[in-house]
Amino acid sequence: MQTSPATMASRRTLAHVRAAWIVALAVAASMPGCGRPAPAEAPPAGAGESETARGGTLHVTAALQQKWGIATAVPERRSDTVAVTLPGVLRLDERRTAQVTSLVEGQVVSLGADLGSAVRQGQVLATIRAPALADAKTAFFQAAARADLTRREAERARVLLEREAIDQKEAARRRADYEQARTDAGVAESRLHSYGLDQPQIDALLQRARQTEEGSRHDDLADPLLRLVAPLAGRIIARDVLQGQHVTPALALFTVSDLTTLWAVLDAREPDVLFVSRGGAVRIRSSVYADRTWEGRIMHVGDVVDEKSRTVKVRVAVANAGLLLKPNMFVQGEVVGASGTREVLTVPADAVQTVNGESVLFVRIAADRFALRAVQAGGRTGDRRTIVNGLEGTEQVVVTGAFSLKAELLKSSLAGE
Repeated sequence: MQTSPATMASRRTLAHVRAAWIVALAVAASMPGCGRPAPAEAPPAGAGESETARGGTLHVTAALQQKWGIATAVPERRSDTVAVTLPGVLRLDERRTAQVTSLVEGQVVSLGADLGSAVRQGQVLATIRAPALADAKTAFFQAAARADLTRREAERARVLLEREAIDQKEAARRRADYEQARTDAGVAESRLHSYGLDQPQIDALLQRARQTEEGSRHDDLADPLLRLVAPLAGRIIARDVLQGQHVTPALALFTVSDLTTLWAVLDAREPDVLFVSRGGAVRIRSSVYADRTWEGRIMHVGDVVDEKSRTVKVRVAVANAGLLLKPNMFVQGEVVGASGTREVLTVPADAVQTVNGESVLFVRIAADRFALRAVQAGGRTGDRRTIVNGLEGTEQVVVTGAFSLKAELLKSSLAGE
């Protein structure tokens, strides 16, 4: 059975408990009347029956086992109807996340947002001084002016040709000049698009240029300042730029994401694939908010089973009300209305004890020795408890008398402090 991160952490915690237990019992064994007597003395009544710790295990004589009513059994395998629950992690909604870069080399003049800031769509995030942008604007104005001039000449040539005031060759030349100028203007406009200017911005620049008096310069229009704006509303979740910094198109300056929707990327085991489909409802839970759930819808079910984990990725869109959920949080997704019949390991409910907040079992490893085993316990099935992780299913588990073993363990631990 696959061991979860939580179970691994539990085992590390229990390792410390065992270490303290060994020390405590060793001290207790060295005290008069405790542990096994010295070989030269006759053992007093009851001596030799108390437990000692060896190698992290609990030694309990047959007499004490009979006194405490210790009994063991192999965990039972039962078919149980359980909800389909998928583990996973929260990710950014890639449809609502964007990186902001400068499409032209330049220097940062000012910044309009900081890490964690809420921004609206179109808000200026940074202003870049880019000489190449000024050159591109100037080239565009010149190309547009030439296109306007050649257009007028071509129209006049058409009129003159109708009046037979010019020949066909001259009219054709003027039409060719106009087509070439229009092409050049289109290339210059495309260059501005490549620097991040949209069509309304370019149209506004051209409108202002045409309103400028003839013979005046366009220096005020061809400014080198490029304003980078937020492509969507959201929060700044990454910022990698400083005022005065030299930037290039290869550098991502900001990452903006709308966190009101997140993706829960869940792992469905092969038997669970039958219960997940596009559009299905899923309840998302997080251990951080144990009493809350978030509603989600399945967007995509993976087409490939992972060779190592034997799971399929399931992507769920989750409405993140209040922005309480955070990307990279571990979550569980319960498929609404889905349940399956599975074979589970069960032990009597009294067999499961709690030590330092962790669920544990006592497992017989020899006739007079028991080991503490960290497990992940599930829900109840009648008077029995399911074991999700921590058992193979072949162990001899203490099913009665476990509380006595726990009490003796805790008493020995306290005696060693």
